[in-house]
Amino acid sequence: EGLLKAIGWEIPPIWDPIAGNYATKDGRFIRLHTNYLYHREAALTVLKTSAEKAEVKKAVLNFAADDLESAIVAAGGCAAVMRTREEWQAHRQGKASAFEAPIQILSSRKGRADFGVLSDLDLPLQGIRVLDLTRVIAGPECTRFLSAQGADVLRIDPLGFLEVSALIPDTTVGKNCAFLDISTEDGKRVFEKLLKQAHVLVHGLRAGAMEKLGLSEEEITKINPSIIIASLNSYGRKGPWQERRGFDSLVQMSSGIAAAGSEKRKTPVPVALPVQALDHGVGFLLAAAVCRSLTKLYQNETADTVLGSLIGAANVLMKTTGNFSMKPPAKTAFDSFLQQDQTAWGPVMRMPCPGTINHRWANWRIPAGPLGSAKAEFTTI
Repeated sequence: EGLLKAIGWEIPPIWDPIAGNYATKDGRFIRLHTNYLYHREAALTVLKTSAEKAEVKKAVLNFAADDLESAIVAAGGCAAVMRTREEWQAHRQGKASAFEAPIQILSSRKGRADFGVLSDLDLPLQGIRVLDLTRVIAGPECTRFLSAQGADVLRIDPLGFLEVSALIPDTTVGKNCAFLDISTEDGKRVFEKLLKQAHVLVHGLRAGAMEKLGLSEEEITKINPSIIIASLNSYGRKGPWQERRGFDSLVQMSSGIAAAGSEKRKTPVPVALPVQALDHGVGFLLAAAVCRSLTKLYQNETADTVLGSLIGAANVLMKTTGNFSMKPPAKTAFDSFLQQDQTAWGPVMRMPCPGTINHRWANWRIPAGPLGSAKAEFTTI
């Protein structure tokens, strides 16, 4: 998303004006994530201030870091205090997620593949139907990779959902995008039909969210025993934060990555990675896990449930030598890789889908477009 270049039009800013890092009254730092309107309103309600950056900065100084983090999360918002690696390892959630991996296969069940071996002329996922309930970067990165490899990807969003507008020209490429209200009887009926038809469900909903819709894993696998379920979370499946809302930039703050950057740069302020590396890394790994699970379904007649975890990716990163770079590359470093593409808003230069399968480069067949622009149906039925 950072390399996408609009030709003759403008991509909106990726960050909300008040999103960012703020000093607290106890000399620590907290990050407010306000890209979604309801998360923004939650933070402003707790801070009792206007949406002016300077006023937010003053208001944050009235709070101790941990107290503000807890209050914003309790109000339905998103925030994270900068912790060192040692502080995170001593934290209850840090202990609970210490052995979390970026990808876990949680269970396998009896399934049956209704697809066969493709010819060498076909894209490897041609005929595979993917139901996409993901947001922001990690989940959409997974499903855009699957779509580039030939999958029929249908993204479903709630009616009128407002995604981060800067991301949509990048993350919707290769997909059909539809609105559907699953909380209604008619919407749930349509969704259950889609579940029956899908080979893969990818979602990034918090623990318990699907159950509230009457769509627990048990219910989903009753509808379609052979479906591969791939899901994402931020802070892991165990511990007090397992249901907490989270994003890459927040996990970098919590897990010690931003503090490691601060130490490396010899500055007191948080220094995150120059890219949303946890999101992109887990997105690609989750796509690889889905591909492997499809192979298992075909070969062994077993269907997997797979979990991707941002804190799992942070664990791997922090177990390296610590020599990862906090310095962004030159803005022109990747220009030679960019290729022209069309979107609903106008032409862009974008990075192609990386890697080859069977010596063939993948490519997207559907231009990026607005949410809700397609019908809630697969095109390969």
